[in-house]
Amino acid sequence: MERIIGGNARLLALVMMLPLVDGVFPALILAGALDQPLDAIQVGLLIFGGSATVAVILAEMDGTPREQSAVVLLVGIPLILLSAVQAALAPAIASVIDIVIFERFAALVIAAIAAKTASATIGDYLPNPAVIIGLGLVASLEPSGATFSLMTEPALVANATLSAAVGVAFALAIALTGPYLREYMDIDRFRFGSAVALGLLPPSLLWMAFGQAPLVALLVAALFAIEFPFRESDDADSSPEPEADADETVARMGAVTDGGGASASSEPPAAERDEEPNAYPGDDGTDTAGRAPWL
Repeated sequence: MERIIGGNARLLALVMMLPLVDGVFPALILAGALDQPLDAIQVGLLIFGGSATVAVILAEMDGTPREQSAVVLLVGIPLILLSAVQAALAPAIASVIDIVIFERFAALVIAAIAAKTASATIGDYLPNPAVIIGLGLVASLEPSGATFSLMTEPALVANATLSAAVGVAFALAIALTGPYLREYMDIDRFRFGSAVALGLLPPSLLWMAFGQAPLVALLVAALFAIEFPFRESDDADSSPEPEADADETVARMGAVTDGGGASASSEPPAAERDEEPNAYPGDDGTDTAGRAPWL
């Protein structure tokens, strides 16, 4: 049990805490990507959730849904706390770097992650996101203006905490519904849709405001990735049953056989023709003595 939880926790922590380590999450905070609660939900689903978290939980993690949920909480609670700490220290981070330059490198990191998510072949030709963010730190570092100050906007800290909590809630939902999703969800299709949604985030940080378009793209990707059971039942109901067709064919053949075997002659039998009375009494050959007087 401890071995399973330990291995699963390390793998999930590597995926979900990567935005805190490589500087993407602080860059999003400084770029104003978490100013609104809806923006925080969008960032939480794309950065802390997304296809990587889904793939790890559904394809790599062992154990029952209850055990996987325990692993998610084991990773998620420190993740939420660290997100709040990074949001509180965002002004101190901003004092030692050039925000404009660092935002550009953070956008490149997100674009590289989106490309790697969409295609492993493209990802082979791209540098590691850690290398990109390292170059961004070197290019934007300004230690002369370093000051220690905390975030004076509680709403921004709350939004950062909300973003991490949304990512943890998303991972928890995937863990609880894992048996169903493994049967009805196409992970590759969701991964591609998640890459498209993540690819819309860098332009919105730099020059083009997409609003909640990345969130909508992620929801559409999730909708098309799930094969709902009622689709299969509708297809099964609409398909003709071979046994019913066979019975109907046999019944038709039997009706044709019965009709063809019937006699086509319209003449009555000879016995009936003999028993028919004569139409006119004068045609009768009986003697007069044998007739009734009135005939």
